[in-house]
Amino acid sequence: MKAYIFPGQGAQFTGMGLDLYEKYPLAQEYFEKANDILGFSITDIMFEGTAEQLKETKVTQPAIFLHSVILAKVLGDSFQPEMVAGHSLGELSALVANGVLSFEDGLQLVSKRALAMQKACEAQKSTMAAIIGLEDALVEEVCARIESGVVVAANYNCPGQLVISGDIEAVEKACEILKEKGAKMAVMLPVGGAFHSPLMEPAREELAAAIEATIFNEPICPVYQNVAAIAITDAETIKGNLIAQLTAPVKWSQSITQMIADGGTEFIEVGPGKVLQGLMRKIDRSVATSGAVIS
Repeated sequence: MKAYIFPGQGAQFTGMGLDLYEKYPLAQEYFEKANDILGFSITDIMFEGTAEQLKETKVTQPAIFLHSVILAKVLGDSFQPEMVAGHSLGELSALVANGVLSFEDGLQLVSKRALAMQKACEAQKSTMAAIIGLEDALVEEVCARIESGVVVAANYNCPGQLVISGDIEAVEKACEILKEKGAKMAVMLPVGGAFHSPLMEPAREELAAAIEATIFNEPICPVYQNVAAIAITDAETIKGNLIAQLTAPVKWSQSITQMIADGGTEFIEVGPGKVLQGLMRKIDRSVATSGAVIS
């Protein structure tokens, strides 16, 4: 079975999407529509902006979403997903690609998500850290034992790579302990806040209202959502899981493992960069993995 996977924040690069815009009238149409919906020229920043400009929250998330979704549109009839998944932000790209959300509604939700997360980050200083080389259970146990502040497992990226998230001091304390317990690396990440942790509750509440007011259609194929890591085909369940996503961990490794168990044999990354292809090789090297190719 053919599976399409969509990247999240961190996959952006200067000039992203320009090749699509210049080559395909359909892509140009969608990019111009995005400029109108967002109320500013995101294409100027994507095509010609600096790396710093691309890091702005109101730009980064819509930019990655646009690159991914427009690439899927340009693939045309060759885009025949039998299962989809998206890493964090990428889940919204996946939901547009498999027919749950319209392009317009998906972009509106991505924009609101980005601004709500930025607001939550500014309200409380927080961070994330990557832990390399330990079993998930040990990392979870250490986080649970930190008594002062919040620190939780946030991104299960692949075996031996788990990102933790929370208050700065609590994350730093967890990193110290995890290094003592043999972590190859326990490094703070250059992020604006504690994504996928309880500290994103204000953003979750804000986004929940927008999600509830949006029409969700039945998907054309199962989506393996971050919070569930199983095949989901019910529109209302998809909506609930998307709301829960901001404060719940991204079960990426578990999702991919389940997709393979359910018959996924070919995984195609749709969007900027090759981050998910790298994670795929660490999860299961025997599965065919590639980036989306347009003629």
